Amino acid sequence: MTQPIILITGSTDGIGKATARELALLGAEVVIHGRNKQKGNDVQKELAKITGNKMPDLLIADLSSRDQVRQMAEEINSRYTRLNVLINNAGTYEKKRRLTKYGVEMTFAVNYLAPFFLTRLLLPLLKKSTPSRIVTVASSAHEDVDYIDWDNLPAQDHYDSWGAYALSKFADITFTYTLARLTEGTGVVANCLHPGVTDTKLLRSAFPGYPAISPEEGARTSVYLAISPDVAGISGQYFDNRKQVRSSALTHDCSVQDRLWNLADSLMKIS
Repeated sequence: MTQPIILITGSTDGIGKATARELALLGAEVVIHGRNKQKGNDVQKELAKITGNKMPDLLIADLSSRDQVRQMAEEINSRYTRLNVLINNAGTYEKKRRLTKYGVEMTFAVNYLAPFFLTRLLLPLLKKSTPSRIVTVASSAHEDVDYIDWDNLPAQDHYDSWGAYALSKFADITFTYTLARLTEGTGVVANCLHPGVTDTKLLRSAFPGYPAISPEEGARTSVYLAISPDVAGISGQYFDNRKQVRSSALTHDCSVQDRLWNLADSLMKIS
């Protein structure tokens, strides 16, 4: 059986690194991504030593940069003739409001716009590689979004760090649902997940001392959705602890889904 090729964003630390390690041990050809080349090189060597295989491919990109996301997609499209799984794992939590160079609040840009853009750019390759899977790491934080202040997007002049994070993860879920509808019948499935409150650099920075599970435990549902035959063909679902659960009612509002999709489409200048 041909080993799957799996790209995991944000895989030089935390849940992403644990996901890459587990998938590599299970025989996948993992492609890792990070912002820091030295850190990425260290993870490459670590994974090669653990698995006894050649060093995994490494991509360096700052996901807050539209240009760098595009460049990363171009690298994947030029290096690989297939991509079996894309795991949108990278994320940030910004305690203070920061903007990207194109005027978008940083949390929204990295956590939502970047996976939206990368997935859209890699979709033709994923369609060529069917059956293929798109897995996006969301969060139960989305449940705290009970309305969307559309006038506050995309710069979020009225900034609340937790609200910005919750909204970005909410948007990841609506993106998954829309994507699943648009890829129905193509052989591409799209699902998202809550990894659990996990002991990562992000959590320690945002909420130091908060009780949490290990990155290995936090990676379990991502690994499950990436390769388990139990979920082959399942699409447009939200998972927690490897089980399908229902996300908040507002995430199922088609008008909200469409508006967030169209906003991202416009900001990323896709259409």
